[in-house]
Amino acid sequence: MFKKIFKNMSQESTENTEKEILNEENVSENQEVQQPELSVEDQLTADLASEKDKFLRLFAEFENYKRRTAKERIDLFKTANQEVLQAILPVMDDFDRAMTQISKSEDENLVTGVALIHEKLKSTLVSKGLEEVEVKAGDVFDADFAEAITQIPAPSEKLKGKIVDVIEKGYKLGDKIIRFPKVVIGQ
Repeated sequence: MFKKIFKNMSQESTENTEKEILNEENVSENQEVQQPELSVEDQLTADLASEKDKFLRLFAEFENYKRRTAKERIDLFKTANQEVLQAILPVMDDFDRAMTQISKSEDENLVTGVALIHEKLKSTLVSKGLEEVEVKAGDVFDADFAEAITQIPAPSEKLKGKIVDVIEKGYKLGDKIIRFPKVVIGQ
């Protein structure tokens, strides 16, 4: 009897196992048929995402390039005449000294004529972007905006650590200082 039961169980189990195997084969065949479709779709989606990413990165890089070159162009225009203006600065200094001496003259026409030329030169340089760096005696010394030539004993307590005299004017072109003012500071 046990043999008969065991034989029936064995046959049923074999049949069930065969059915399970057939079912698994059918399922796996269905999956294999469906999987290439999903795989192709997934592959295309991944390729599209990759190409989109490349495009966005390239676009961002191009926009950065455009901004950088535009900024460089603006900076170039601002400072294109820097060398010419720096060459004119000693002439401007000489002209300022000459104006100081000529203003002592008694000839009104000479003083007026030279003052007109001096103002015209100054206004032309200002129109090209040249500005004088404002420092005067009594200001606190700041190494970022002035160059200390020497230190002397301060004539008064108020001038200790401050500018005593301005030897040479400083100029800036736009926001960039092209010549620092040369000053004497009190010790």
